[in-house]
Amino acid sequence: MSATELVALVSCDLGAIVRGRSVFAAELEEHLASGIGWVPANQALTPLGPLAEPNPFGSTGDLRLLPDAATHVRVGADPGHSPLELVLCDIVDTDGRPWDCCPRTFLRDALAALSQRTGASVRASFEHEFQLRRGGEPAPLPFSLQAMRAAEPFGGELMGALVEAGTEPERFFAEFASHQFEVPVAPAGGLEAADRAVVLREVVRELARREGVRATFTPLLDPAEAGNGVHIHISLHAEDGRALLYDPQRPGGLSELGGSFAAGVLAHAPALCALCAPSPVSGERLRPHHWSAGAVSLGLRNRETLLRIPPLVGAGGAEAQSQMRLEYRGADAAANPYLALGAILRAGLDGIAAELPAPAILQEDPARLGKADAERFGVGALPVSIDEALSALEADSEARAWLGAPNGLLFEAYVSLKRAELGLVADMELQERCERYAEVY
Repeated sequence: MSATELVALVSCDLGAIVRGRSVFAAELEEHLASGIGWVPANQALTPLGPLAEPNPFGSTGDLRLLPDAATHVRVGADPGHSPLELVLCDIVDTDGRPWDCCPRTFLRDALAALSQRTGASVRASFEHEFQLRRGGEPAPLPFSLQAMRAAEPFGGELMGALVEAGTEPERFFAEFASHQFEVPVAPAGGLEAADRAVVLREVVRELARREGVRATFTPLLDPAEAGNGVHIHISLHAEDGRALLYDPQRPGGLSELGGSFAAGVLAHAPALCALCAPSPVSGERLRPHHWSAGAVSLGLRNRETLLRIPPLVGAGGAEAQSQMRLEYRGADAAANPYLALGAILRAGLDGIAAELPAPAILQEDPARLGKADAERFGVGALPVSIDEALSALEADSEARAWLGAPNGLLFEAYVSLKRAELGLVADMELQERCERYAEVY
């Protein structure tokens, strides 16, 4: 370790931008107990740069970024580059108590609430899509070996760096849009899964930077092509490890508990968009025929539904119940992973608490449905803009309560941030917005 090597103490903010401060890596131990100084108004910084006005913080107050030593990541240097080293932090008050607007605390509280109500623990994973911006270079064919080979040595080096970072990457493959790729990672406990999502994005960006290209996770780079989503996979488990979402006697193999969880997510779908697809270009990706979330319904092996039951693979003697999970397909990388996963869990918990019946399962392409069935399965029913999604969040009293409304800071801070962000792009055409968000994410 060089005497001048730095480690960044960071937090993923409400706009999904990783911010923080660096200290000498050799002095990291000195900061683990007390952290480093931070400012409340940093949570009012929009992804586009300017501070949201008005915001609930102003110029007053002091906080600490408190490092979680278990999240320490170091991706070694190569010639001409310093290592990427960071530690994810909780945001706490100066006395060490959790701060109302800390995203990691929001998810931690959601996990605790679910456990208290059901005894369940959560395992989750985030599947990210991203694009490499290579100037005017022609795009190879989607899903092709040619596309993967054209990306080398990036693909192999990225997988190695992600292993080094502890994210447990499973695959690297080309996707549908130009120069688009996806890297699924192994499932982990709820908080660790969101931590991995933050780390993966930064490692991808770092490896692209070292290669002299730019990686973007923007929800939509080109309005004429597919966008970049984040598919969030969720499974619930009892203390003995039993899969709580699985019941082979019920439709889709989804248990009664799982059915109520899914119904809660769908009931809060419009409000969830404000937290899971929260950029001014996100709504364009969530339309029918985009293989994302064209129908607010539960699907079985159906990539046009907001919630999907992935296939249970029996090949090779694999056990069905250990594979059972729900896939939320309406998120993207403009979302803070802790807020997105925490909100989905809160919505599912509302469904469990209300004992909602399991939703009907859609197994066919929503485009083939008649008018009545299209309405029944919520085809095109998601908000078409972040403005509509924020209005849905404001109208959903239960969702507001997840964010601490009416007395907590988080709801006020989040809505003011997003309303300010909308104002910054109000005069931009869609393509200009896409370009701007490709620079941000």
